[in-house]
Amino acid sequence: MTRSVLIVAEARRWIGTPYLHQASAMGAGTDCLGLLRGIWRTVLGAEPEAVPAYTEDWAEPSRREVLMEAAERWLVPKAIGAAEAGDVLLFRMRDGNIAKHLGIQSDAGAAPRFVHAYTGHGVIESPLSQPWQRRIAARFAFPEGFK
Repeated sequence: MTRSVLIVAEARRWIGTPYLHQASAMGAGTDCLGLLRGIWRTVLGAEPEAVPAYTEDWAEPSRREVLMEAAERWLVPKAIGAAEAGDVLLFRMRDGNIAKHLGIQSDAGAAPRFVHAYTGHGVIESPLSQPWQRRIAARFAFPEGFK
């Protein structure tokens, strides 16, 4: 099984997990970062750093790109237009705001899709529609290596 297939399959296993801020437990509760953390644990092993407590505003008052900084430390940056299944997508929910939402691209074909944990919905697979595509702030790949 290729790495991208494994990542997408793992992301889809989380579908239906309820949304729970700061959680990362398949079936019990997760947020978007928790989903990424859970996939990391399955695909790569132990998480690379402890995640400090965080608020749902993701440091918006300080304007610090906390999530972007962490992604740049542990993931492999890619061009936004270089879409592949298994990519980690980082979104800005509003123009000019910090990036604070994550998803996993599940299909990069003619009808692109992504899996994400979304407030009020839990983990779902959504079309990567033009409104979502416009919100992509960065694209990353998981690093090489498996546990």
